[in-house]
Formats: sequence, structure tokens, C-alpha cells
Amino acid sequence: MPQVVRSRIAVLHGAHPAAPLPRSFRSLADREAVEVLHRAARVLVASLPVLTDRLVEALYEQEPGYRAAIDSDRAEVWQEVHHSLRHNVGSLIQPKEFREAAHRTSRWIGEIRAEQGVPLDAVLHAFRMGGAMVWQDLVDETARRDPDDVRLLVHVAADVWNFVDEHCGIVADAYRQAERRLSWRRENQQRLMVAALLDGTARIADVCEAAAMLGLPEQGRYAVLAVASTPGGPQQQGLARPPLNLPAALSGAAPDGQTPPDGPPHAAPSPEPRGRPHSAPSTAPAPLWHTGPDTAFAILRLTGGPGDPGDPDELHAIAAALDAPAGTRAGIGSAVDGLAALGDARRLAETALRACPASGGTVLLDEHLPDALVVSSPALGSALADRVLGPLDRLDPSDRDVILETLTAWLDADGSAQRAGARLFCHRNTVLNRLRRFEQLTGRCLTRPRDAVEVSLALAARRLLVG
Repeated sequence: MPQVVRSRIAVLHGAHPAAPLPRSFRSLADREAVEVLHRAARVLVASLPVLTDRLVEALYEQEPGYRAAIDSDRAEVWQEVHHSLRHNVGSLIQPKEFREAAHRTSRWIGEIRAEQGVPLDAVLHAFRMGGAMVWQDLVDETARRDPDDVRLLVHVAADVWNFVDEHCGIVADAYRQAERRLSWRRENQQRLMVAALLDGTARIADVCEAAAMLGLPEQGRYAVLAVASTPGGPQQQGLARPPLNLPAALSGAAPDGQTPPDGPPHAAPSPEPRGRPHSAPSTAPAPLWHTGPDTAFAILRLTGGPGDPGDPDELHAIAAALDAPAGTRAGIGSAVDGLAALGDARRLAETALRACPASGGTVLLDEHLPDALVVSSPALGSALADRVLGPLDRLDPSDRDVILETLTAWLDADGSAQRAGARLFCHRNTVLNRLRRFEQLTGRCLTRPRDAVEVSLALAARRLLVG
């Protein structure tokens, strides 16, 4: 008996059909049933174009997943269906000759339909519709030739449908493998494109394609967030995303704090600081992350676009709502216009990250531009600190630190000795005495604007460039 009839093939999802009856009970009936099956199948082979037409039309009417493919290229779908029917019906007659070709055809269809985005359920439904149509035509042809022979087809019905299930399994496996390859290729292309945009090496001609691939407007407003661990702290290399919580509205978080699929953990925005009556943007796509050797970058989509500056306080709100664990340093660069400017945005974010305190925290570049000037040129910043603050290094370290602390508090208090004294828990006259001592040691005059600017920048350099 031919292999396609005698063998019991595992059906889809691993279920096994019942074992066949012993040969002594089935041999005569099977032999007659196979002869009937072969006669009817030969008639189907001779009329394959008509059968193909009917199946393509049935797919168009009954399977929405195939409708777009048929509208797009009916001839291509017709050839695919005809090829599959020819090998599968041929397998009923000559299984040894057609089995491998039929398997290759089913695998090819699964891969092609996965690449075209036709749902797997639709592809499996199409195969079962084809199996049902072939079986019905076998029964009809047998009944036309000799109605009494129809009863014999019962002996091969399970085998024929097991054959259909076998090919559904082949199609499903090929489809899923192709999906995995496509997903990996798509993710790899996205990673490379995001890296090129952040590096500033993407070609202008590729920006439009990048916008379509990433689902971002080519002329939108963007900023970049840079995240790193503190120097000497626990590194987070190898992670797709750093361990921090973005504002829920920015990260695309689901309602009630649920985590969206394939997204990082999120947290609700933290309370806004005093003087910031603004909230984070209400809706925004989830950021795109790119992890480098020491720093992770996130592309933040902002409101506004060409001719629309958007919310001027949007970055302030994002920085205020950003929840980074202890020891994590985060820098947010200034907003830029267009995907082509993301390379500039990344460099601005890296500058903000360098201006971040060594102990960790979040720095918004627009709020720390003097610090950014210092870290942008470390050599000049160190030279300025040595020139302005160098005379203090001759003092006892504890004495030097008291003067520097007092000077910093006075500048932070906008030149008010009263408020600086309150912060330092000392009398205002003590503050003034320490400031006069600083002026005597350094030759600077804190009431002279130029000297005040140099002192402020020198303090920033000493704070940010130590070590």
C-alpha cells in the first residue's frame, strides 16, 4: 500500500491518530480503497487548473487574510495554489515521487506568507480549505463513476486528513521560523539604524526610510537621554535598558501602572518640584533605546514639529518625573528638530551626563549650561580652577574646604550673606569674613562681575572634574 495511505502521520500540535487495524482485517478493503482513490485522484490531476480556479475564488470569498494578496497579484497566488495542489494530489498517487517536493512546497508557502505578513491562521485555513475541496472532489468523482465505491473511501479518509494535518504542521513550522528570522533581521536593522542616527553617520537619503522603520516623524522634535552608572559603581552593561523608570506618559505605560509588552518597567511621575507647575507630556511613543559600552541612550519624542516649538517646559517635566535609582547618572540634552539632528542631540546628552554629579542624579542640559561649558573642555576647566582656586590649596584642607563651602553657599544664595549663613548655620558676618579672606588669598573681587563669573566656573570645574 502507498506510504501516504498506510502511514499514520502525527497531526498538528502533536496529537496522534488511532492505530490502524491489523493487516488481516484491512488488507482487502484497503487495496480496493486505494484503487478507488487513485482513479479519482488521476481525474483531479487532469483538471487541476479548474480546481485551482475554484480554490482561489473560495479563498477570496472566505479568507480575508488572502484577499489583499489576491487583489495585489492574483496570478502569483494562482501559481502557488496550483503548485501546491499538483504536488499534494500527486502524493496521493505516487507518494515516493512527490512527498519531498510536496514538503518543500509547503515550507516555501509558509515562508513566503510569513514574509508577506499574511496571518498564520489564514495560511492554515487555506490549506484546510484546499484539503476539504480535494476530498469533496474525490468523493464526487467516485460517486459519479460508481456510487457503490464511495463507501470504500471511508478506509482512507483518516489517512488523507492526516496528510492534510501533516502539511499544516510543516507550513506552521516554516512560518514560525521565517517569523523569527524576520523579527531578528528587523530588530537588527532597527538597532543599526538607531545607532547610525545617534552617531550622526546616517545618510540624509536614509533618514526617510529610518522614520518609516522606527515609526517616528522625520521632522519631529527630539531629545536624547543618556544614562550611566556612577564611576566605580555597579555597571549595567549588557542590559537592553538601564534600570530607571521613565515618566509613565513618556514611556507608553499602560493604565494603572501596568507594564506594556516588551517595555521597560515604569513608574508614575514623581511629585513636581516647587516652581514647576508643569506635568510630563500626556501622550508620547515609548523611547527607543540604544545601549553602548558604558552609556545607554534613549531617543525621546517631544511635542511640536516644524514651525511649532512645542511645550517649552516639556524637558523640565521629563527631568522632574524621571525616577533613577541611587547611583545612576542621567543627562538630558537640549531639544533638536528632525531625526537627522539626533547625532547633535546625543552629543548634548553626553555633555549633560558629564555635568552630572559623580554621586548620581539627573541633569537637564538647558538648566546647567555653565557646567556644560566647563565639562565640554576639561583641560580649560581644570586650568581655570587651578588659576582661580589654586592659592587655596596651600591652606590646611579643612580650612580650604570651609572657604569653598561658604563661597558655594553664597553664590547659591544669589550673593546674600544672610541666606548663606542660614544654610551654613553661622552668622552673616562669619560668611563675610570668609569671603574677604578668599578675596585676599586669590586676588579676586567678588563684587566685580567678571571675577564672579570666573569663580563660579572654577567652582564648577573643581566639583565636576575632580579625579
